[in-house]
Amino acid sequence: MQPTLVILAAGMGSRFGGPKQLEPLGPVGETFPDYAIHDALHAGFGDIVLIVRREMREAFEQGVIARWGERVPIRFVHQELEALPAGFKLPEGRTKPWGTGQAVLAASDAVSGPFGVINADDFYGQEAYGELARFLTSDAGGTPPAYACVGFPLRDTMTEAGTVNRGVMRVSSDGWLERIEEVIGIEKAGNDGHYRDKTGVDRTIPGSTPVSMNMWGFTPEVFEQLDEGFRAFLSAQGDGTRSEYLLPTMIEQLITERRARVKVLQGAGPWCGVTYPDDKPRVAGVLRKLHEQKVYPESLWE
Repeated sequence: MQPTLVILAAGMGSRFGGPKQLEPLGPVGETFPDYAIHDALHAGFGDIVLIVRREMREAFEQGVIARWGERVPIRFVHQELEALPAGFKLPEGRTKPWGTGQAVLAASDAVSGPFGVINADDFYGQEAYGELARFLTSDAGGTPPAYACVGFPLRDTMTEAGTVNRGVMRVSSDGWLERIEEVIGIEKAGNDGHYRDKTGVDRTIPGSTPVSMNMWGFTPEVFEQLDEGFRAFLSAQGDGTRSEYLLPTMIEQLITERRARVKVLQGAGPWCGVTYPDDKPRVAGVLRKLHEQKVYPESLWE
């Protein structure tokens, strides 16, 4: 069975000032989802699931679907604030999406086999999709289930334009994820990252440290685990207007409880993304160079 690619495209892009996933960044207006679909097809993925907010669906239909719909099956799933388990209700004043954990959970009815998960506002590079596809078609599953996360060196994921948040990973000598910590406000300092921890102490993260850029590989067993975790999250934090059910946090809990194993795959890149508007020229330059080097054809969708 060919794996499915689930693209998380419901983000609001608050620091960027708009929906980054629809920003034209390639030489002829390609968006990050265009590159993701192109690379996924070449790696062996068979279909695409787009997780979007309902109000963004028309824009995706006029863009991504119009360009790719005849070449690959693409299905929409809406990430809804109101999509809560029985017994829970939306807190008054809540407008922020529930986070990446709920976004993946929303795809449960659209996915029946092994699947990859990516952000719609990141560029991961062709080799990362190849590594993920190979894992999903050969090594995923088992008891407890083996999942995957593609890791990138921190130094390649920072920006001069401001701070970033990253899932910092601790990996065993044989390549399995031991811990993942969501670190907020990492500032680029040469090749390393600096941040201030919750106690106010300044910390340094070496630039070679692997971080998660939300590129995962799962089997359908994860949906039951995510549902259980979402209920626990809502019981503890569901009355907040800003709290988020984050995928890395849930995965670390599964590892701690020995209910899942996560293989860390090596992302060769070049990874790039847009956190701030000032990131656009740099990203456009990276993509333009890849086209000039014939890594990508003149037109991705022809």
